[in-house]
Amino acid sequence: MPKLRTPSGKKNLIGKKLIQLRRLHHLSQRDLAHKLQLIGCDIDKNVITRIETNKRYVTDLELKAISQFFHVSYKFLLDEEEEENE
Repeated sequence: MPKLRTPSGKKNLIGKKLIQLRRLHHLSQRDLAHKLQLIGCDIDKNVITRIETNKRYVTDLELKAISQFFHVSYKFLLDEEEEENE
């Protein structure tokens, strides 16, 4: 199975954006995992930790659930240029 990659060729790594969104909504990693589970995404606190530390890339289904939960686009989560401009 091919690795998921961003337009720049890097893996689907959204660690910085996920931390930013989670903190903006005042959620712990455990709280976020629980809320994502409620909308059908099989994810736990340890997975959130690994995604945020860029030790694990997100799958398409996880990316979809996270973007829906936070009401942001896939592009926002994956766009590295926005991170560099912050």
